[in-house]
Amino acid sequence: MTLASPKGSPKMTVLPRSLSSIAASVVLLATFLILASLLLVSFPFGSAVRGYFYGVDRKIVLLDSTFDQSSDKDVNYSHKNSSTGSNLELPTMSSNTSFVDKASVRSSTDKDSLPTESNKELPSSPKDPVDSKINEMPKKPVELPDSSSRITEQKVDTSSFASSNASMSNSADSGCDLYQGNWFYDPQGPSYTNNSCPIITQMQNCQGNGRPDKEYENWRWKPSKCDLPRFDAKKFLELMRGKTLAFIGDSVARNQMESLLCLLWQVEVPKNRGNRKMHRYYFNSSSVMIVRIWSSWLVHQTTEKFDFAPEGVTKLHLDVPDDGFMEYIPQFDVIILSSGHWFAKQSVYILNNEIVGGQLWWPDRSRPMKVNNVDAFRISTETILSALVTHPNYTGLTIVRSFSPDHYEGGAWNTGGSCTGKVKPLGPGELVENGFTNVMHKQQVTGFERAMKKATNKSRLRLMDITEVFGYRHDGHPGPYRSPDPNKITKRGPDGKPPPQDCLHWCMPGPVDTWNEFVLETIRREYEGNHEFSS
Repeated sequence: MTLASPKGSPKMTVLPRSLSSIAASVVLLATFLILASLLLVSFPFGSAVRGYFYGVDRKIVLLDSTFDQSSDKDVNYSHKNSSTGSNLELPTMSSNTSFVDKASVRSSTDKDSLPTESNKELPSSPKDPVDSKINEMPKKPVELPDSSSRITEQKVDTSSFASSNASMSNSADSGCDLYQGNWFYDPQGPSYTNNSCPIITQMQNCQGNGRPDKEYENWRWKPSKCDLPRFDAKKFLELMRGKTLAFIGDSVARNQMESLLCLLWQVEVPKNRGNRKMHRYYFNSSSVMIVRIWSSWLVHQTTEKFDFAPEGVTKLHLDVPDDGFMEYIPQFDVIILSSGHWFAKQSVYILNNEIVGGQLWWPDRSRPMKVNNVDAFRISTETILSALVTHPNYTGLTIVRSFSPDHYEGGAWNTGGSCTGKVKPLGPGELVENGFTNVMHKQQVTGFERAMKKATNKSRLRLMDITEVFGYRHDGHPGPYRSPDPNKITKRGPDGKPPPQDCLHWCMPGPVDTWNEFVLETIRREYEGNHEFSS
């Protein structure tokens, strides 16, 4: 056999190789392939690369004490004995424009859910240059690595980092805890009315629904050792100039977002840039975007069949963040998280690809249940916060609003519980302890603390600890004033039973506006004292 040679060069003859040299080549090639295969198995490069670009792997490795047996054993976590029960709204948009997350609705159309507004789709917004900040977000769902590749717990010294980037103190000012203080009556009243804000969800429009008293709107919170200024809309927009704030969570997150928008509406009417994926309100003067994304549990959920759990029942992967919003995390400068009350709903708990528990679902009594709904809340809190504080592309401020207390007295929401007739806050020494609220708060704080120990990025983590503060505000809920129907029942019947009512969400205007005073003060302390965050 001959090969053509360049012009002017002699012909080159290819001589046959010896049999031994060919055999040696085959052995070397086989050895190389075996070593390469072992290397790829040991180091899954593809998963590592995807984990870098999307920030988190599919699963979060939790601290060793996942199955924490320290929960208060005298508290019955059953739905039947929880005042919260299933008094939850479906994911909806505002009273004027509504959108339902279909994936959430599939698992939350139980007959015991509160009635909601009509679920209209929010119309698509026209393209606009001001939309570029959000329009540049990824449009495809996150491609998550397979379950064999997980983030390993970072063995780093976080003592100095946690003190500056993650905080339980709730206050950046020395000696002042925003959440120790008292409620006082302010005759000046609220910053807006139900008539000056057009986006209040009807079920929280207490005055529009005929509630006869108004003093619940006038009480303000005063920390013991510092001031909590009234909400200053112009100050907020200036501090947040060019930034995006996102509310992520349940209907209580929607309650707080609408409160913030009503406060800001008094100085500037925002442009509605909402679409099928999320609420978006844009303030043109300062390029501030307010976003809301629905997430019932903040972790991955599915209704597909899994092991012995049939199709149709909601399954929660407690160690997997909700990928419905994780793809957008790098775009947000401030995130406010809200969750907890949906853990009273029927669901199956999955951890490490194993069914470990359930709420209102456990068909095989011979199997031990390792995780109840309170444990699941703690694990989910640790999961989502761990994903944020280790995300390589997130440098924002995360505010965890603690568990919002309800005030169903004398029973649960569907067994005669009531908050009718409460017209002012409880006074000192009058706070009625709620076992379920207390243990949910305790478990949330535990999940928060565990996530703090994993912090590896430059983001900030703060706890907005409103649970005890708002335990005094049994007067701030809609009660039976949930609709403008003039024929609605608002008083107890001849048998003494109270009418259906909402003692979980908050009237607007009302106590919920204080949450956004806490948010503004937290942002002020972070941004004014930190030039890196202000840039």
